[in-house]
Amino acid sequence: MTRSPLRWTIPSLLVLQLLMLWLQGAQLHRQNQVLQGLREDIQALTESLDNSQGPVSDSDDTEAVPASTPPKLQPHAHVAVLGIQEEQDAAVKDLQASRESAQKAVKDARETQSKISIEENARKAEETRKVQAATSSWTNWAWAATGLVALALVARSWIRRRG
Repeated sequence: MTRSPLRWTIPSLLVLQLLMLWLQGAQLHRQNQVLQGLREDIQALTESLDNSQGPVSDSDDTEAVPASTPPKLQPHAHVAVLGIQEEQDAAVKDLQASRESAQKAVKDARETQSKISIEENARKAEETRKVQAATSSWTNWAWAATGLVALALVARSWIRRRG
């Protein structure tokens, strides 16, 4: 009585196919988790960018300066008017300096935020590369094991035919 090589080969190949499907499902699950994490990080980054970039208007600073016309002056009040004008000029200069300082601060904050987001993206890319390297290493071992099992089955059937 000789046993047919198909008796063990077909179930072995089916088990091997199930194993490969399970491995593929595990990889898809891991990739899905990584993608969800990246999506959450991107949403958090977008929200932080939206929150930090409020509307900046220069009209707020110009509205703070009172526009007053002095009443008709008497001849001896001329010296007092010069003092008021000097004070107004100093206030305008202070206002311009504070406006320039605020614009510089906003510019610096945007540059810093850009640098932080670039560093964050580089860190995430490095993590993704590590996950992909681990996955590809694991996949290579799985394919090698599958090949060895298939080779063992073929060698077994060849030996049985000869023997």
